[in-house]
Amino acid sequence: MREQLREKIAGEITLSADAGKTIRKWREEFGISQQEMARNLGISPSVISDYESGRRKSPGIAIIRRMVDGLIDLDERSGGRVLKKYDLGEKHDCIISINEFRTSLAASEFMDIIEADTLNEGISLERHIHGYTIIDSIKAITSLSSFDYLKIYGWSSERALIFTGVKFGRSPMIAIRAHPLKPSMVGYHRPEHVDELAIKLATLEGIPLIKTEMPVGTMIDRLKKLT
Repeated sequence: MREQLREKIAGEITLSADAGKTIRKWREEFGISQQEMARNLGISPSVISDYESGRRKSPGIAIIRRMVDGLIDLDERSGGRVLKKYDLGEKHDCIISINEFRTSLAASEFMDIIEADTLNEGISLERHIHGYTIIDSIKAITSLSSFDYLKIYGWSSERALIFTGVKFGRSPMIAIRAHPLKPSMVGYHRPEHVDELAIKLATLEGIPLIKTEMPVGTMIDRLKKLT
């Protein structure tokens, strides 16, 4: 699990459009101060601050590896809280397909691949998608626990969550609104009618909400070619 989480974090920082913000996100996820992180790396706290604020250009892969190793080392010394949190085990029954892309896609590119339409106009499609999860919404609603919820995010929250079996789309967006971890995009597969509340919640979160009529099998085949 240690190596998997190590690769996840390093990859997310490296691929991020704002590496400093991603470094800060993971440092805060581990509950580690800039001072602790700097002390562990043998550098000045101002260097960490400069990276996170963007005053210093993004660190190279060698420095990123040292930062990630430092976060994990500090977590292990204090009981491994974060390592245990991300030890997600086998995927949940509600997950139809889950994968990470070889390289990130623009949200607009992802939409073209699955022939999707936007439901909440005005939300930026410039964000990057690092992976996808296709979810059986009925199984998710009836059997997904708060801990299992993390499993739908795979190795990055910078992903598209596509829900099948959607009638009105209210329940998935209420769940996403309530949870601190947010996806880059939410999609509905062949919804009967999308509730205005679902659209409002997605807009409040700044998440593009899309719909697609593409058969699930075709969608999976197209997306798997990118993994």
